[in-house]
Amino acid sequence: MLTLLDLLSAVALLVWGAHIVRTGILRVYGTALRRLLGQNMTNRPLAFLAGVLVTAVVQSSNATAMLTTSFVGQGLMGLTPALAIMLGADVGTAVMSRVLTFDLSWLSPLLIFLGVVFFLSRKQTRLGQMGRVSIGLGLIILALQLIVEAATPITQAKGVQVLFGSLTGDILLDALVGALFAMVSYSSLAAVLLTATLAAAGVISLPVAVGLVIGANIGSGLLAFISTNLQNTPGRQVALGSLLYKLIGLVVIIPVLGPLVTWMDSLGFDPQSMVIGFHVLYNSARCLVLLPTTGLMGRLCATLLPERADAVANTGPRHLDPAALGTPSLALANAVRETLRIGDIVESMMGAMLNVLRGTQTAVTQEVRALGDEAEALSSAIKLYLAQMPREDLSALDSHRWAEVIELSVNLNLASDLIERMLRKIQQQKTSQRRSFSEVGLEELTTLHGQLLSNLRLGLNVFLSRDEESARHLLREKRRFRTHERRLTHAHVSRLQRKVLQSIETSSLHLELIADMKRLNSLFCGSAYAVLGTGDTGALLADDESAAAQLS
Repeated sequence: MLTLLDLLSAVALLVWGAHIVRTGILRVYGTALRRLLGQNMTNRPLAFLAGVLVTAVVQSSNATAMLTTSFVGQGLMGLTPALAIMLGADVGTAVMSRVLTFDLSWLSPLLIFLGVVFFLSRKQTRLGQMGRVSIGLGLIILALQLIVEAATPITQAKGVQVLFGSLTGDILLDALVGALFAMVSYSSLAAVLLTATLAAAGVISLPVAVGLVIGANIGSGLLAFISTNLQNTPGRQVALGSLLYKLIGLVVIIPVLGPLVTWMDSLGFDPQSMVIGFHVLYNSARCLVLLPTTGLMGRLCATLLPERADAVANTGPRHLDPAALGTPSLALANAVRETLRIGDIVESMMGAMLNVLRGTQTAVTQEVRALGDEAEALSSAIKLYLAQMPREDLSALDSHRWAEVIELSVNLNLASDLIERMLRKIQQQKTSQRRSFSEVGLEELTTLHGQLLSNLRLGLNVFLSRDEESARHLLREKRRFRTHERRLTHAHVSRLQRKVLQSIETSSLHLELIADMKRLNSLFCGSAYAVLGTGDTGALLADDESAAAQLS
């Protein structure tokens, strides 16, 4: 029992080491990898090579699958290039299994020592995160040694020999056991390496080992498909296509498996090398042969998993993929896209406000209330999503962006609440008290509304682009809005002095709306301060002087 526990702990250490390497590399180079995979790769060979490269870097085909399905789910990538990337990921993980079988025992303590030194001394820097990667690589190499050492006494147990002796080379049974290996260890790499160890110890024959390797690939496809269960339909279609490709490989190799194993056995290599070599050659040949069929597979997956008719009507979060939380750059990009959705909702509510002001819409409709509820729900979802991110490992830039996203999502939610209250005020004035604005007063409010809508759009652009010149322009527009707002307030007071009846009747509401628009303007322009910092306002001094001159 203790020996079995040693083996399971070694497998767990291998999985944990791969996880540390993956998360460390994604946190340092996540933006670059996202840019590489997020490009519109219409060239299938290029997409295939990108899948090989990314998987070799992060040492996990599951990580590549997570990124790819997320991009497809968000509409950043088509289904055909995504399937080509997944085929490349299968080749990448096979190549890494060969690399990790070399004798690298001397490297493990060195990598762990250097990694701990750099990670603890410079944790928040890029070098510190690379130290984290070094620790993960050291743990992977150490885990491989422990797997071999723990598997050796297990293979000598009679019960284990009887158990594996029951596997007589039935490809379907062997593939099923291999798939279970991969799912239990949560890693096809661990399952393949364990199979190679058992073959080297003579516990299983070469035909059985080949069947287990094929099944391990299928197990990784099942894991990827199950992990996308909560994603939208396009993301699940990618995982389904990858799984179908693995099943096709099983069907195709069954007729030639006997002669192939006989030929491999005649080469005279040791069993471990033959198992790993088969893994590399099988995945490479299967993926290269099937690469031209990604378009056909995409259409098949779209037929088997059609998008639900109510997908468009879904008003909940669309981009907050939980699988991306381990990659800060990707998770922040998801949150940014969801925040921009709140901006679109607020813009729609601003359109409703203009209609109410002009009298073309006399009541706060159920649609407007639903928009306000949706803005609140999205803001809460964004805050909860970002709260799950491991902030202690964020870079200074990502940490700043994290705060920006939360601040703007909160501001936009406050703006939606304020707009809804303004609409109720106007509705009460026009319906209950039977009063309307004067022509001049209405023109003033609609002019302010136009400026406000323009500042909202500019604020969202500044938030997305983080361009400093645009941020300075936004702050200048904020000051111009305030200058205009003061001028209109003075003009309204002048009309009261002239005793204009409509102005007197609507005076309270008119001034309240101007004050509310001023608050909205501050909420919309807050993104400029996040980009520039509170001290970078020197470019606004000339505008302040001109504004003072206009008011005097």
